[in-house]
Amino acid sequence: MKKICLLLILLSQLGFSQSQVIDKVIGVVGKSPILLSDLQNAMLEQETEYGVPDKCKTFEMLVFQKLLIAQAERDSITVTDAEVETELNRRMAHFIQQFGSEEKLERFYGKRTNVLKDEMRSEVHERLLAEKMNGHITSESKLTPAEIRNFYHSLPQDSLPYINSEVELQQLVKKPKFSADAKKEAKELLESYRERVISGKSSMSIMARLYSEDPGSAKDGGLINNVAKNMMDPSFEAVAFRLKKGEISNVFESMFGYHFIELVERRGELLDLRHILIMPKMTNEDFIRAKKQLDSIHTAITEGKITFEEAVKKFSDDVDTKQNNGLMVNPVTASTKFDNEDLIQIDQNFVVTLNSMKVNDVSKPMQFSERDGHPAFRIVKLKNRIDPHKANLKDDYQRLMQMATREKNKSDLKLWIKRRSKITYIKLDPDYKCQFDNDWTINN
Repeated sequence: MKKICLLLILLSQLGFSQSQVIDKVIGVVGKSPILLSDLQNAMLEQETEYGVPDKCKTFEMLVFQKLLIAQAERDSITVTDAEVETELNRRMAHFIQQFGSEEKLERFYGKRTNVLKDEMRSEVHERLLAEKMNGHITSESKLTPAEIRNFYHSLPQDSLPYINSEVELQQLVKKPKFSADAKKEAKELLESYRERVISGKSSMSIMARLYSEDPGSAKDGGLINNVAKNMMDPSFEAVAFRLKKGEISNVFESMFGYHFIELVERRGELLDLRHILIMPKMTNEDFIRAKKQLDSIHTAITEGKITFEEAVKKFSDDVDTKQNNGLMVNPVTASTKFDNEDLIQIDQNFVVTLNSMKVNDVSKPMQFSERDGHPAFRIVKLKNRIDPHKANLKDDYQRLMQMATREKNKSDLKLWIKRRSKITYIKLDPDYKCQFDNDWTINN
């Protein structure tokens, strides 16, 4: 059943169906039609994410999206090709992860990933344009501390959210580093490959297929299409965007290993390029060395020779937390607080480890996987533990600010819809009219 649901959401998000149906226009907003298939696909997506979908709410969401697009055209708000490409790449990476490999995804649809991306392009462009317009409308919804306090005091006591036990954490991270010999060997090997390409003894495409260690592009001869800024490692982009058409770069290092690049084509903000990647080989000694370093740091902290905060600034390899005493930020809420569910999503070992810790205790070294999948080690300090409670301004200001902002955004959008729907052509099929939250019948 889980497998079927997964395939349904992929089908809906890619805009495909497994049976042919007769489509029809069920609404028009400005110049944009809403098709029955749009509603069906949106309901499939809603069903997979939230359970049984509400047809009226889903239809209203589509009407609102088209109204945003109509206004974006009036206000000359645009989405760049690079922004669309970045979102397409993000989606494809998600789909590939769900299927297990790019080959399985392509086998299921009988199409190459670049064809699937092209079929998604129009829908992704519209969504991004609507999101940008939505953000433009609510961008001024910045609340003052006084407004947040007033919002809090306006809530009935029995409506205040109940907050589960939460913790605040600091971390010190050590990442295994490639040995100098391993880096030297990888670089020299890649230099020899580059020399074969430069001398004309072999082509970039053939060399990439034979030797590149980038699984995503090697089978395509190292080809990566539509590379936009802020998509790749900064070191990679710094080299790629300086190249001229047909030029081959020197060997350089990125966070993934060593590369050289050939620029195939430049189209404004987008690049088509080929590259070959060789990664230095990590050994058991590299892992043991990182673990021993962290063991020594942990001992120094527990013996009082150095504080946890001093050790973070001096030794931590995590750039996101190093300059903030190792304080971790919850990626879901953007706050420094984590409940048990958040912790499980990050690292299942956290909950068990923290249950036996007191405030200011420091854990023993733990191995974990970074977001890019690379292994690393960390020690964690329990900075604070907050008992279950009803939301209050002292402990939950960030959460209350988010709640108040959401309410303000909803109010602003409702007022905007009321104004814009009066001057925008909106026609809905009578067979699909519902009890909407907003009045879309003005032009019907």
